[in-house]
Amino acid sequence: MRSFEHDYLLDTSLSHGLLMAMRALGEFRGRQNLYQEQSPEVLETLRRVAMVQSTESSNRIEGITIAADRIEPLVMKKVKPRDRSEQEVAGYRDVLATIHVNHEKWRLSTHLIKSWHRDLYRFTGERGGQWKSRDNAILEVLPDGRQIVRFRPVSALATPEFMERLVTLFSQSLDVQKTDPLLLIAAFILDFECVHPFGDGNGRIGRLLTLLLLYRAGYEVGRYISLERIVEESKETYYDALLKSSQGWHEAKHDLRPWWNYFLGMLTAAHKEFEARVGTITSAKGAKREMVRQAITRMAGRFTVGDLKRVCPGVSYPTLQRALADLKKERKIRCLGRGPDAQWERIERGKG
Repeated sequence: MRSFEHDYLLDTSLSHGLLMAMRALGEFRGRQNLYQEQSPEVLETLRRVAMVQSTESSNRIEGITIAADRIEPLVMKKVKPRDRSEQEVAGYRDVLATIHVNHEKWRLSTHLIKSWHRDLYRFTGERGGQWKSRDNAILEVLPDGRQIVRFRPVSALATPEFMERLVTLFSQSLDVQKTDPLLLIAAFILDFECVHPFGDGNGRIGRLLTLLLLYRAGYEVGRYISLERIVEESKETYYDALLKSSQGWHEAKHDLRPWWNYFLGMLTAAHKEFEARVGTITSAKGAKREMVRQAITRMAGRFTVGDLKRVCPGVSYPTLQRALADLKKERKIRCLGRGPDAQWERIERGKG
């Protein structure tokens, strides 16, 4: 809440780069409807790919991983979770799905945030949905195995008051319209992570809140492009920006700009990717080939056509073959044998 008290963020100077980024994002938002008039089948395929990637990436950032051939069936509810990692992935999947459906109906509240946390753990048997009962710390593991404290969040005792005030001040700031909503959203997410209100799951809830608040501000790119995947791919920069902007937060002497720069850059990358994909995928077949391409990027080591078929339900064998042939011509994969059971592998950059 420190970013919103006494109009703190309004006194932060903005660089020309930040101003240009906000202007570009406003233009991206203005073009959304044009792209959303594309083939419904194309957009539906992109949505499914984004659902899988978002669920997988947001959990993997926190060290929660499951087998590559389980992620898509689990996200599409074709299988039931069979261990703790899959239970947490299933919980995230359900909260994510409800945001895509209900974002227009919801108003941000502490009750909503706690209900998401409860649902995040609903398959585990663990009780979620409660603010932390003991103080916590954000740690960094050094190469030699030692742990150091990167940041000490708000105490457990003060957390309920801080969260209520954060939600109230954020909502008031949106209502008075004194600054761009994107800066307010980014500041809210930073303050949420500095409070760190739960014993576990703060990063995942923070990324879900990002999606909801962007939806509410009219930025719907997270439906078709996984924001969580972009965060995972820039994880070091993500954590570095959070760390830089959290220094001095307790005393309201922090610098919001490193986090603002990262946040707007992440969102810009998502919009550019969306426009590039919709511009090149002009049919449902093209969208399904894109699904195959994305599935291959998640494959660990070697794979077969049968492996792809399991993680790309609804994609025909000929479409799989065409996608593999295209990627082979682009020298992104190589075939290691012959016949339908032949193994394939990705070609790493600079090799092969």
